[in-house]
Parts: sequence; C-alpha cells; structure tokens
Amino acid sequence: MRHYASARLQAGAHSHAIEQEVTRVIADTIGLPTGSAPATAGRIPGNKGIWVGICCEFVEFLVLFAVYFVARAHFPEAFHTGSARLSQTAGVAITLLMVSSSFFIACAVTSLRAGRRHASLLWLIAGLITALGYPVAKYAEVQWNLAHGIDGESGIFFTVYYYLTINHMVHAFWGILGMLWVLLRHALGVYSAEEHSGLEALASYWHATDIIWLVLFPFFYVMA
Repeated sequence: MRHYASARLQAGAHSHAIEQEVTRVIADTIGLPTGSAPATAGRIPGNKGIWVGICCEFVEFLVLFAVYFVARAHFPEAFHTGSARLSQTAGVAITLLMVSSSFFIACAVTSLRAGRRHASLLWLIAGLITALGYPVAKYAEVQWNLAHGIDGESGIFFTVYYYLTINHMVHAFWGILGMLWVLLRHALGVYSAEEHSGLEALASYWHATDIIWLVLFPFFYVMA
C-alpha cells in the first residue's frame, strides 16, 4: 500500500511538471509571459480620461438599445423578417475580426508588461491590421445590402440597424485612429514595462467597443 501511494505521488508530480512545461511552451510560442511581470493588481488600467469616454459610450448605446427594444415591441414582424434578409456571413466576419483584434491588443499589453517590447509591437500591428478589416467588411456588407434593395428606407428594422451599426462603426474608427497613435508612440519607445498607460487605455477602449458589437450582433443577426 505504501509503495502504491508513493507511486501515485510521483505520477502526480510528473503530471504537474508536464503541465507546467506545456504552459511554458505555449506561452513562449505566442509571446505571452510565464513568470514575473510588474504588479498590476488593484490598479485600473489606462487613465481616468479613457474611462470617462468608455462610460459615455456605454450610456449612449444604452439609449440606443432602448430605442431598439421600443421599435421591436411596436413592430415585431418587421424585426422578424428583417433579420432574415441580412447577410449572416458579414455579421460573423465582423464579429471574428473584432474579437481577434481585441485578443491581439490584449497580447500586446501582456507582452509589454513582461518586458517583451518587440513582441508587443508585433501584437499591436496584428491588432491594427485585423481591426482595419472591420470597415472593409462593413463596406462590403453595405454594398451587398444595397444590391439586394436594403437601405435606410426599407423599413423600421433597417433604419434602426443602420443607425446603430454605423454609430458603432464611428466609435471603431476612433479606436483605429487610437491604434495608429499608440503604435507610433510604441515604436518610438515611449512605453515600457513600468509605464504603458496609453497602450492600456487603447486596449480598454477597444474592448469596450468590442463588447458593444457582441451585443449588436445577436440583436440584428440572431435574435430579431
């Protein structure tokens, strides 16, 4: 019995060692840290200004979501039939682009915290390139809509759809401009593992914009 218990303990220790090694290899592959990094617990990322902007963005879209539900309550049939006419492919493509871009920017922040400045720059560039796919996909979607006779005068559903999604596109445009500015400063060596509040502010804003799209997507492409 004692030999059996000892064998189980050794097997458990061996399994834990393998798990740690796999985690290290994966982290090294994608450029994420595995150990020490500057302490960030208890600190709000970014700066106060960006969080004021994020709160204003959320309040704005809460009002717009209220408009959505009021319109849907008064015209349920229009929302039911309207959703089926939209391009599900475009909606999924934009969702994947937004989520991927947010992930890349999060990796940029995490890498810089670990002192991997070059990896952080590469992740940020990847996030920018992916984010630029959003307006391209949106333009293609609008062209597809117009080719199928879907414009702002096609009914209440499409009026609300265009108003909310184009409004989101404007916020995403500001986020893309922010990426360009942060990328320039990052390339000039302004940010370091100890001070990178500008990069954190960008990531916070882009994540907030991403969250709003993750609400818009089911509202127009799934639930309606």
